[in-house]
Amino acid sequence: MAATAPSRFSEFSRATSVRQVRLVCGVILFAYVVSHFLNHALGNISVDAMEIGVYYHTLFWQFLPVAIMFYTAALTHMGLGIYALYQRRQFRWRTVEPLQLVLGLSIPALVMAHVIGVRLGQTLYGHQKLYPQELYLFFVASNRIWPMTILLIIAWVHGCIGIYFWLRLKPFFTRAAPYLLAAAVLIPTLSLLGVYQGGRSVEVEADDGEWRTHNLTRRQLGTAAEAATLDRITGGLTAGYLGLLALALLARGGRALRERRGGMIALSYGNGKTVRVPKGLSVLEASLRHNVPHASVCGGRARCSTCRIRIIGDHGALPEPSQREAFVLTRVGTSDPSIRLACQLRPTSDLSFFQLFTAHTLSANAQVSTPARIGQERYLVSLFVDMRGSTQLAEKRLPFDTVFIVNRFLGAVSQAVIENGGQPNQFVGDGMLALFGLSADPQTACRQALKAAAGIAMHIDELNELLGHDLRQPIRFGIGIHGGEVIIGDIGYRDHIVFTALGDAVNVAARLQDMTKTLACEAIVSEEVRRTAGLADDALPQQEVAIRGRDEPMAVRVVADARKLSVLVDRGERVAA
Repeated sequence: MAATAPSRFSEFSRATSVRQVRLVCGVILFAYVVSHFLNHALGNISVDAMEIGVYYHTLFWQFLPVAIMFYTAALTHMGLGIYALYQRRQFRWRTVEPLQLVLGLSIPALVMAHVIGVRLGQTLYGHQKLYPQELYLFFVASNRIWPMTILLIIAWVHGCIGIYFWLRLKPFFTRAAPYLLAAAVLIPTLSLLGVYQGGRSVEVEADDGEWRTHNLTRRQLGTAAEAATLDRITGGLTAGYLGLLALALLARGGRALRERRGGMIALSYGNGKTVRVPKGLSVLEASLRHNVPHASVCGGRARCSTCRIRIIGDHGALPEPSQREAFVLTRVGTSDPSIRLACQLRPTSDLSFFQLFTAHTLSANAQVSTPARIGQERYLVSLFVDMRGSTQLAEKRLPFDTVFIVNRFLGAVSQAVIENGGQPNQFVGDGMLALFGLSADPQTACRQALKAAAGIAMHIDELNELLGHDLRQPIRFGIGIHGGEVIIGDIGYRDHIVFTALGDAVNVAARLQDMTKTLACEAIVSEEVRRTAGLADDALPQQEVAIRGRDEPMAVRVVADARKLSVLVDRGERVAA
């Protein structure tokens, strides 16, 4: 057991990158911003409500371990932002990414005066500036409300962009997006309204001499000399921060000059295209600089492997893969040293290669509207259905008559799938794959698939009755249902791309469908689907079957009459309720 700990730590460290550190720090800071904005929103009730809220806000965020974590995250995030300004060589991934960087770099300069005036003033001089004092300074004593409003908007937009980039490829993002958007709009709106309402209340109360006596004391606001000292500290720190930004820009210029003096290298793309770039650029950055289409779903962050290239010729002189690159290549099962990530490889000599993924479907600057279409892990329920006896059906019929009957069969099956919340996905001859769970949780998806199987049986009964005069034997079918983690995304080539699911769960559903022939039943449901749907353990007879490609036998439930599945699902829902 002890031997596994170092290996797990090693795997974690390999999977960790600067981006992960920046993300963790950003989430901590965004949590603080949300807490502060919600506190501002209490101004829509009263200033007293704001003061009560800020008591609990500071009680949490000034708790020593939390404060250490917060200030460490703030300094780390700021430092990594400056480093990102230096490191980023190309700003053409998407318009929003440079915008996020600019907004993030502007926040420290804008927030410096507020932090020094409140937090450092409390530490050095014991000032007790709370909402009445701050609102008085913003609305009455000076005209600082507009800079603070701009700061709030910039901080919120910067944080929301970061949260979007983090969550957009998560399985739940499609379902959560409307709620996240509502929160992204409502929270800052209520916050700004709260500040405005609180400010107006303070403006009215400031005319009262007694209010001034109790709220504008030396202990709360400090003296003019103390304010001058805090202003000097603010000016010095702001100048120092702007100096760091200038230093990063100078370092970028120095790097570019050094690279030009260090010589140029030729990158050959294997299709006759060759570009010359300075040493030090990654292959993906070279592609962007010269407008060469290059697949990169994650935008060069080493979060995917779509920018992979295969080196032509000797690869021994290439730089060793970084920990992050090695981790990604290991995750996708690549051990060939000639395969590298274009976003991470920075060659120092001429290089020839070809791309493993063509950029006509996935490009570095493509606008991806639906994250699921570029590859995503999801829990889905796969339902395979196949028409029995279609070969005999075609033997004594004209081809067009056979196509007509098969199309009616597939239409009946598709109707049942759609009625129960599924999506017809692939049609293969007289069979079909349907997917459940693209917009539902696993339990709902399993119940939908079982009800769809019952619906298929009933629709086929209606079809048999309709075509009874032309059928020697009624149409029969077999259904296999299984659920599990699969990969969904666009699969295909050029104009022949389809959205589908790949994975063991899909293959097992197909195998179960095929077994309905030997077990003489209408449907076979995996134990996984039965259990997740909440059906009683004795609802269906259990049997263990051998699945091709699996070492261990698999427990399944045999369904002689698929029409009964709907009743069993309804019974399970009533028991759960």
